[in-house]
Amino acid sequence: MIEVIPIETPSLGDRGYLATDGAVAVVVDAQRDFDRVVQLAADRGVSITHVLETHIHNDYVTGGLALAREVGAEYLVNGADPVSFERTPVADGALIRAGDMRLRAIATPGHTFTHLSYALSTGIAGSGDAVGGTGQVLAVFTGGSLLNGSTGRTDLLGEDHKLALSRAQFASARRLATELPDDVPVCPTHGFGSFCSATPTSGPSTIGEEKRTNPALTSAEADYVRGLLAGLDAYPAYYAHMGPANLSGPGNPDLSPPRQADPAELERRVKSGEWVVDLRSRSVFAAGHLPGTLNFELGDGLVTYLGWLIPWGTPLTLIGDTAEAVAAAQRDLCRIGIDEIAAAAFGPAGQWAAGIQLATYPTADFAELAARTEQGSLVLLDVRRDSEWEDGHIGSAIHIPLHELPGRMNELPAAEIWVHCQSGYRAAIAASMLAASGRPVVGVYDDFAAAGQAGLQARVA
Repeated sequence: MIEVIPIETPSLGDRGYLATDGAVAVVVDAQRDFDRVVQLAADRGVSITHVLETHIHNDYVTGGLALAREVGAEYLVNGADPVSFERTPVADGALIRAGDMRLRAIATPGHTFTHLSYALSTGIAGSGDAVGGTGQVLAVFTGGSLLNGSTGRTDLLGEDHKLALSRAQFASARRLATELPDDVPVCPTHGFGSFCSATPTSGPSTIGEEKRTNPALTSAEADYVRGLLAGLDAYPAYYAHMGPANLSGPGNPDLSPPRQADPAELERRVKSGEWVVDLRSRSVFAAGHLPGTLNFELGDGLVTYLGWLIPWGTPLTLIGDTAEAVAAAQRDLCRIGIDEIAAAAFGPAGQWAAGIQLATYPTADFAELAARTEQGSLVLLDVRRDSEWEDGHIGSAIHIPLHELPGRMNELPAAEIWVHCQSGYRAAIAASMLAASGRPVVGVYDDFAAAGQAGLQARVA
């Protein structure tokens, strides 16, 4: 029996996969911290013989090459990709044999020009190794092509290519729907919160379900392309570094614990312009933090927003509640190529900030904002993305998306700034940045749905 096991990375909105026949295994789109994959194979007592990439990724640093070298597996990458390392080149129609499994490479350009999907089938029927495999098709690994209810975005290779890639994406989705049976599960890499998805995605699906619901399969090409391009919003700045890193052949991540910094070193790093990031909860940070530090609460948003905002290559120091919190952040950040943590501190604030006067700022909810608005002037700052603002916003708010805030703080009036987002995570980052720059700030850590309940007028752009 062939088993397909997803390997989830919620912080990036991605999934890799391990498929096994009980004796050998193949891995598709491995994340940088591939020790998870090795452990999964070991738990099942199987040997990894092949590691496959659907495409050169733009949202994370792959672990595929390092994994293949670690376990002695073949590393399969499209032969048209200009990589600088040895790999087994793959092209449209290639058939990969791994025990009782067969994987057929299907060219599905759109997310990238050289994107491949892989149809997994059994290899035990009597018809020989024909195109499509020899037995029942069990799944299709679609990477950033056909997603669950959507498709991968088509603008990551630049504005000049997005129209051609959008048309290619439409054709690729149609090819998969034509060549594969309706009951085949669609197993994408992107689409679980990843910015690589063109539009919001749905839950698990089959080819047949995609035929009924996916815009790429229910719309005319012109309508699909128009809708896809209209739905594209900003994506993280660190994406620009991922493709080159993956073409060069990234090695193993170094997850050894960073050395510990004392209060004097933390203060010195802040004053020298380095980034000292506090991983503690937004409310704890607001109640007392080292002046000049930034608050990126440990969780699924950490890697996306820290990677988006940090000037690439800036030395990074982490502060957490525990050593385990620092290690979790370090693992998350290695996935986008932030490999070197300059120093770290953890434990009670009295330990890593001994002798330093902690800074504070107030927090509030939308009900308190509504009451405060009646008492005098304030600046309300909305740091959500453009698409969220266009869906509805508070009429008196100033809109500066979080990723633009570092370069636009001078646009904010000299007044107390109340900052909000959709749920509080990005507002906490923005509040810490504003506080670090010396601005008086209040963090509105509330769900945006509560704004209307508090009587604050929401307007549609």
